[in-house]
Amino acid sequence: MDKFEIKTASFSSDHDAICHIREQVFIHEQQVPEELEWDGLDDQAFHLLALTTEQQPVGTVRMLNNGHIGRMAVLPDYRHQGAGHALLNHVLKVANQQHLDRVFLHAQTSAVSFYEQQGFISEGPIFMDAGIPHQTMHKSLSAKKPEKSSQM
Repeated sequence: MDKFEIKTASFSSDHDAICHIREQVFIHEQQVPEELEWDGLDDQAFHLLALTTEQQPVGTVRMLNNGHIGRMAVLPDYRHQGAGHALLNHVLKVANQQHLDRVFLHAQTSAVSFYEQQGFISEGPIFMDAGIPHQTMHKSLSAKKPEKSSQM
């Protein structure tokens, strides 16, 4: 049995849980200014929550329609236990279901190896965002349409 359940979330109905996790991780822990964290794109994004077996939300991620994965955060007490992997694997499945050819993200440089393990490739120079160094990364998806089998 998986340690974390991944739930499709909505920014309106799961607002408190999503905001709590992102506020703890980005605003309080990483000192990201609130006006940068709340960029106005959440209402149109696809969201996921990682829940403990007790249904406590401990992680979140969002994906925009263009395949931009972002705002992935796991509460400190739950890191290195598989919540991030579970969130990323699930959002990649959704991207495949949406027939996206490619997804991309802006990884904090401290997390580049995490994304590399999942098949993401770095592109372009390192850049600063909210005072934190980031690296653009992408992953091609195998969103191929099923081939018709031919019988002879």
